[in-house]
Amino acid sequence: MRLRPTHRQAGSRRYLRPGGAWDVPTLGRPEGGDVAGVADDRGRLDRRALAGLISAVAGGLRAAGVARGDTVAWQLPNCTEALVLFSACWRLGAVAVPVHHLAGEAEVERMLGAVEAPVVFSRAGLPLFERPGVRPADGSDPTWQELATSPPVRSSPARGSDLAVALFTSGSSGEPKVVLHSHRALSYKARTMVAAHGLTAADSVLMPAPLSHISGLLSGILLPAAAPMAVTLMERWDPERAVALVQEERITFMIGPPTFFSSMAGAANFSARAVESLRLISLGSMTISPEFVESTAAAFGATVKRTYGSTEAPTVTTAWPGDPPGRARDTDGRAAGAVELRVVDPETNRTRAPGQPGELVLRGPELFCGYADATETATAMTRGWFRTGDLATLDAAGWLTIIGRRKELIIRGGENIVPAEVERILETHPAIDQAVVVGYPDERLGQRVAACVIARGPFGLAECRAWFAAQGVARFKTPERIERLDRFPVLSLGKPDRNALAALVSRPARGT
Repeated sequence: MRLRPTHRQAGSRRYLRPGGAWDVPTLGRPEGGDVAGVADDRGRLDRRALAGLISAVAGGLRAAGVARGDTVAWQLPNCTEALVLFSACWRLGAVAVPVHHLAGEAEVERMLGAVEAPVVFSRAGLPLFERPGVRPADGSDPTWQELATSPPVRSSPARGSDLAVALFTSGSSGEPKVVLHSHRALSYKARTMVAAHGLTAADSVLMPAPLSHISGLLSGILLPAAAPMAVTLMERWDPERAVALVQEERITFMIGPPTFFSSMAGAANFSARAVESLRLISLGSMTISPEFVESTAAAFGATVKRTYGSTEAPTVTTAWPGDPPGRARDTDGRAAGAVELRVVDPETNRTRAPGQPGELVLRGPELFCGYADATETATAMTRGWFRTGDLATLDAAGWLTIIGRRKELIIRGGENIVPAEVERILETHPAIDQAVVVGYPDERLGQRVAACVIARGPFGLAECRAWFAAQGVARFKTPERIERLDRFPVLSLGKPDRNALAALVSRPARGT
């Protein structure tokens, strides 16, 4: 089975012009391994050794029958072998299909059933490794060592329009969606984000987010190659280990959800001196308050800004070097490159006036080539514009603020409540470190509002009601249930698991 694009991007002729967005090298160019060194839990490679390993593994894949357009899949934690497999696939013009290392056996079967990869890699202890015919991707394994000493491949047949990766994201039915990206879209995005973040070869990035997600792929592989700069990969998240790595590797740049940085700041070995090399933190999540941006900047002594993107449209907004600090704190940024943004009425698709909330739709050269399922692609697109499903405002100057997901709206007695708005009010309370707001069922009103909070001081319903009244907030938005937790259940990228929290608050109240 060969994966094929299911969406033709609007504006592609403009992008293809000399000097246009897609006038960029493919990811399979020989200098694509030009990351200035990689370190993981097992060791490190310098630039020359890494480039040689990529060329050799590409040769091993070619000897195994992999050619342009073929699909290669793997299930691995963040490690050098995963980075090498991405680059080796691109050297051959093959499609890289990474499976999340925490995916269970049933999930793995569903994912691979959607792409039918003939060549598959994994590591002992992971579900995919038990499949017949799976090859080991482990630097200490003789089979991998043989693959990694094959005659090198030094040129690539890949074209800019070729598919480069197939990434998995959750669908509304629970079945995985297969998101397809081309060489030219990802190459363009990497170069754009190097400029947007002001990165140079003197920088180094710590990447704990899975390389199987767009955030890990972009900031852990593509940006380091485009800058080029060094990358340190973490197999699993450990805040104390992250603090130690920042200090040992002189990390200058990190990107991730707020939980990464709040847990680092609370680690036993955290100090201003330990993280003094960090100069830039880019926060990616649906609900980041200005207060969290300020407190993180103070704790780390770094520039902290917000970004917005998705698997389908990676990092489409952020603040750029020289932008007013208040914009980086209060909004999710402005367009990162040639992307076009609109906020529309979700029902009529009419463009909202500046500052008015609605659904964000977008198009641009970084947009995905569609889902593997053409029907899913057709549902997500309207006349060349991708419907993000995110609620947002866009001011007259082009600054975007995400206010929530359409499907996360709480409808209480006919009133629409955006969780992000309530969360921001909660997080301005001096006792609250972090808040997640979800709805729970009610026979009379349909839904009521529950607040799950991590608090450093007393905070119950009485304090909550008094605080919301003092802020002048409508009574129907005030939480009617408080769940105090020591930590939130999180998804693979470190974001709070709203479904798990909704299930928790849907149980009978334990008393607040």
